Amino acid sequence: MTPVQAAPDLRVNLGGIAMKNPVMVASGTFGYGPEYADLVDLNQLGAMVVKGIHLEPTRGNETPRTFETASGLLNAIGLPNPGFDGFVKTYMPFLRQYDVPVIVNIWGRTVDEYAEVARRFNDVDGVHGLEINVSCPNIKEGSALFGTDLDMFRRVVDAVRARTRLPVIPKLAPNVGDIRAFACAAEACGANAISLINSFPALAIDAETRRPELANVTGGLSGPAIKPIALKLVWEAARAVSIPVVGIGGIFNATDAIEFLIAGADAVAIGTANFTHPGTAMETVRGIAEYLDRHGLARVGDLVGTLAA
Repeated sequence: MTPVQAAPDLRVNLGGIAMKNPVMVASGTFGYGPEYADLVDLNQLGAMVVKGIHLEPTRGNETPRTFETASGLLNAIGLPNPGFDGFVKTYMPFLRQYDVPVIVNIWGRTVDEYAEVARRFNDVDGVHGLEINVSCPNIKEGSALFGTDLDMFRRVVDAVRARTRLPVIPKLAPNVGDIRAFACAAEACGANAISLINSFPALAIDAETRRPELANVTGGLSGPAIKPIALKLVWEAARAVSIPVVGIGGIFNATDAIEFLIAGADAVAIGTANFTHPGTAMETVRGIAEYLDRHGLARVGDLVGTLAA
């Protein structure tokens, strides 16, 4: 009688956040959970990263705020959100119903705002970690983008780390000279993990009107078009740090996710694909398990960082 082979172990510890599998949904693409709850089983996710939260409610940018490009999506949503109080009151009771870690993406216009919103989440039951949005083009102090100025980046991560007991995950910008410097700075400042990449600053133009396609003029490019860039940056960052890495950028199926794991990511986050096929994350979980079984790998960690280069 042929013995039954145990299913591959998909569990991941992301800097202190215990996940049943390595597949997350990326901030800004999955709302706060209720938007997708009737479409997918949220309990199948490794973790849910909710849309960015500021201290106060924020309206966001004028429309049009999205534009489809070749193999990608350009957006300048502008971080609309209900603010800390609105999020905790409206959405946390819903999120606590599910057996899935909740990671809150946070942002501020100043270093002090980042620190304060991080502090407030210390006492919110059901929040498992904070992703620091330092890489959105809409967030800046003076003329320095928090995600592309190394000194400003350190100041934000230091400030957040000092004010929260929760695991901290800075989200890195792609448009920097050396991603390894930012990854190492995050680790040195006490980050528990890093996620990368955020969308790539880009522009689309209507040739007939000679006007930008977005009201904000520029936006962030995501989707399959940026996947090769994201893979390269994840590979570089993962080799530079010892903390876990979340790979993000153009993941539309299990094979895409597996490539990020091979490049060195410990987990992945599904972003733009949620808009076209809400079940992508769940199908990706199954596809990773099937790949591990097919290749005789007992656990997902056995695949991480195995690029033969």
